[in-house]
Parts: sequence; C-alpha cells; structure tokens
Amino acid sequence: MKKVNLYTDGACSGNPGPGGWGAILECDGHRRELCGGEAATTNNRMELTAVIEGLKALKYPCEVTLISDSKYIIDAITQKWVYKWKANGWMRNKKDKALNPDLWEQLLLELQKHEMRYIWVKGHAGHPENERCDEMAVAESQKFKG
Repeated sequence: MKKVNLYTDGACSGNPGPGGWGAILECDGHRRELCGGEAATTNNRMELTAVIEGLKALKYPCEVTLISDSKYIIDAITQKWVYKWKANGWMRNKKDKALNPDLWEQLLLELQKHEMRYIWVKGHAGHPENERCDEMAVAESQKFKG
C-alpha cells in the first residue's frame, strides 16, 4: 500500500456564507493540490468536503495520514462520535440532530477504503501545508462574493 499524506482545510466567509476548501495529497515525492467551493455553506461542511474530495482522488486503497486543523473532524472520528451519531439515526443525543449527515455518510464510505491515521494541527500556526490549504480555501470562497 502506498503511504499518502492528506492535508485539508475549509474556510467560510460568514458562517454560513460563501465557502471554500483545499486539499493537498503527497505520495512518493509527488504533490497534488485540489480545491473547490460553494456559494452558501458552512466552515464544517467545507472541512468535510476537503477530506472527502482528497480521499476520492485516490484511485486505490492507501495508508492515509489525514492532517487537519479541524477538531470537528478529527475528534468525531477518533473519539468515535460519528459512529454513535449514525447508529442513533444521526442524532447527537435525544434532542439534537447531528449536523452534516450527508457529508459524514460520504466520508465514512471513503474512510472504509483506506488504512487511516489522524493528526490534528493547530490552524494558522505556520504549518506550511495547512497554510497552503487555507490559502486555497479562502481563494475559492472569494469567488462567490458579489
């Protein structure tokens, strides 16, 4: 299995508002940048989309290390919250719905294809790939401003 580093970030101007996402895939000295955005979205939806699109770009199962500044994503997966939300019909508890179940469903399907490791990095702290992902995400979000 190839070892891949996947760096991701999402951005939103207003929350909700115009948003963008950025992802960088690194494998065997090769680097690929991906990005996109939406006119009306949230930061967490863009964070999720970055990971989904990064994983979808992989053509075969890999050992993937996801490096993200999103506690929402890293904690939901590593603390197994997302699996509880799904088992409970996408409810966080008896009263509160889990947000973004459509994207979480897509992400869970992508995660099954790979051997995953997760690393959280502090955002806006000088991590070069995280800064580049943020730069791409912000640029994409700007495309939707009037």
